[in-house]
Amino acid sequence: MNVIDKYLAPHATALSLRQQRMEVLGSNIANAATPHYKARDVDFAAEYNRAMDGAGSLATSNSLHIATSTGGSAELRFRTPISPSLDGNTVELHVEQLQFAENSSRYEASLQFLSERIRTLRAALRGE
Repeated sequence: MNVIDKYLAPHATALSLRQQRMEVLGSNIANAATPHYKARDVDFAAEYNRAMDGAGSLATSNSLHIATSTGGSAELRFRTPISPSLDGNTVELHVEQLQFAENSSRYEASLQFLSERIRTLRAALRGE
C-alpha cells in the first residue's frame, strides 16, 4: 500500500492544499467590505514542500503501523496590501479575484493529474 500512497501523494497533497487555499481566498473575498479585516493567504510552495518532506507525520513504533498525516491545516499568513484602505481592511478585491482564479485553474489541473494517475493504476491492476 505504501507504493500506491507514494504514487498518488504528490497530486493528492496538492489538491488538498489548493482546496484549503481556495477557502481562505474565498473568505478574503467575502470580507472585502469588513472593516479591519486582514487578508490571509497560504504559501502553497512552502506548505507543499513541508507536506512532502513528511513534516507533520506521526511517528510509528512498529513496522506494521500505518504512517498517517496529522491532517492539520496549512499555515496562514497575512497578505501585505499594495494600497490599504482607510478602514484598516487589507483585502484588495482585484488581487483576491486573480489569486482565486489562478488557484482554481491549478486545482483543476491537480484534479486531472490525480484522475489520470488513478486511471493508470486501475488499468495496471486489470492487466491492460
